[in-house]
Amino acid sequence: MPKVSDEYRAARRDEILDAALRAFSAKGLDGASMADIIAEAGLSAGAIYGHFPSKVELLAAVAQRTLGQRRLEIAARQQEGEAPLTPGEVLATVLRGMRAHFDTRLLVQLWAAAVTDTELGATVRGPVRAIRETFGDAIRPWYLVNYPADEVEARLARDLPIMMALGQGFMIQRQLFDDFDEEGYLAALPGALPH
Repeated sequence: MPKVSDEYRAARRDEILDAALRAFSAKGLDGASMADIIAEAGLSAGAIYGHFPSKVELLAAVAQRTLGQRRLEIAARQQEGEAPLTPGEVLATVLRGMRAHFDTRLLVQLWAAAVTDTELGATVRGPVRAIRETFGDAIRPWYLVNYPADEVEARLARDLPIMMALGQGFMIQRQLFDDFDEEGYLAALPGALPH
């Protein structure tokens, strides 16, 4: 039997994640079953379960991949300018990327489900911590330029939960209110956070 290459496994994994995201977007987190994801992918159950033993693990992998894409966007933006991005610019970049490349309804459903489902809650905490770390890594250069080095970590610890809440507020409001001014919100972020 020929050995499967790492590139092939990675491509198959991405194919499964794309199918899962389509199934979750069409039927919601609770409505989409592993059978739906298998059908959407057009692969065998063994091919899916060989990569992801459960729907919860699939959800976590979709979240991790999405976060990785946002990291790349932040890095690209950081390279464009001479000065480090402000916290508001980082958050606006992430939210624009999420809005463009991810069904943000899924995040709202995921957060709500994670409150009552302990297994899901435990799984979600990892990606949420990774989001906080991503924000911290992305805004640390700006803090190092604007604050004494011995204050940076304390200020980050104070401001990161606020950034998270502003991001979650954006996601929730865009789902709840037809008249929510997304562009106005994103434009206001740089002034709402330290600048």
